[in-house]
Amino acid sequence: MYDDFYKLTGRPFQLTPDPDFYFESGTHRKALSYLGYGLAQGEGFIVITGAIGAGKSTLAAHLMATIDRQRLTAAQIVTSRLDGEELVHLAARAFGIDVQGHDKATALALIENFLQDEARAGRRCLLVVDEAQNLSVDALEELRMLSNFQLGAHPLLQILLLGQPEFRELLQGSPALEQLRQRVIASHHLDAMEPGEVGPYVEHRLTRVGWRGNPAFAANVYAALAKASGGLPRRINQIVTRVLLMGAVEQRTTIDAAMLSEVLADLGRDTAVMPGGNAGPAALAQTIQAAGAAGGAASSGSVPAREAQAARKDPAIGAHAAAPFSDPGAALAGFAAALAVRDEQIAELQRAVIELADMPGAPTADLSDIVRRLDALEARSTEQDKAVRHILTMLIEWIENENPRRAA
Repeated sequence: MYDDFYKLTGRPFQLTPDPDFYFESGTHRKALSYLGYGLAQGEGFIVITGAIGAGKSTLAAHLMATIDRQRLTAAQIVTSRLDGEELVHLAARAFGIDVQGHDKATALALIENFLQDEARAGRRCLLVVDEAQNLSVDALEELRMLSNFQLGAHPLLQILLLGQPEFRELLQGSPALEQLRQRVIASHHLDAMEPGEVGPYVEHRLTRVGWRGNPAFAANVYAALAKASGGLPRRINQIVTRVLLMGAVEQRTTIDAAMLSEVLADLGRDTAVMPGGNAGPAALAQTIQAAGAAGGAASSGSVPAREAQAARKDPAIGAHAAAPFSDPGAALAGFAAALAVRDEQIAELQRAVIELADMPGAPTADLSDIVRRLDALEARSTEQDKAVRHILTMLIEWIENENPRRAA
């Protein structure tokens, strides 16, 4: 992969939040200031909102990695659409409290005892709730009730809520949440990074994995990247990962605007391909011909590099970030449609390979290599097909169970 080619010690643009790569942009600096103020108050709610990919989870990871565990006991939960009782049990487990088999009232009593023990030991408690936009009004009210726990005059639990913009709108506009609103002592909305912060952000993450200027970035790349990404960290990570992959495949030491433009075009095609956006045989043949024409360069590289090239040239082979389905039946149908498209594209590729192999002057060695990789891809796809169908069947059975959440 590109980290090997550029001699990096890791992959700096992973989408998973990692506090080691935390970058303090202007909006994140403000968020930390509000967090610091809120934590100093030791009570109530702190609310941080932002668009998808704005860096809320990374901010929370940074907070969890830097707090003083001798003075503050913190737990984090990522919420789905939970009711009040489920949320209470989830919060208890986040603090390491065993509430299995207990009803809501018992779970609340166990949480209160834990919080009191922590207070007597000189530690305050913080509950970080990520993806708060998924919570119902009833679940949010349950959180407010948790924040009522006190030991004498001292509050026992403070709560940090992280959510998307719709959560901010719900909190501001719902009459049922008036009491919770009155307990919000600090709030901040994470904006996108400024255009001038995109370059330092990219280089900061690269430096964390040993980057020493290889690859270099042309002067106009960061401005174009800022515009294409909207200044959202996750989107920047996605784009730069693909650019570096292209650079490694083509053995580039400088990333230029033309490479970025090609990657953005590829990403645009990726979002249009699933499901039903089947590339025609002519396009697939062009892909194989391009691979054959590049055979001299590709054959001198590693097998992963050649597979990466195929992924970049053909969106059907590359990874796709499919939107989640709210209905499991739709999820199964969507996956089945996507798998059918994939199978058809594999078959088209195989037919194209056979046709090209019969053409005069076809690069036989390179085509044979492509055939072997296609066979391997088909074998892996079959196993993935079985695994996906098994998991989705279990998911549907779980949701249709008469009491699914308690059973889980």
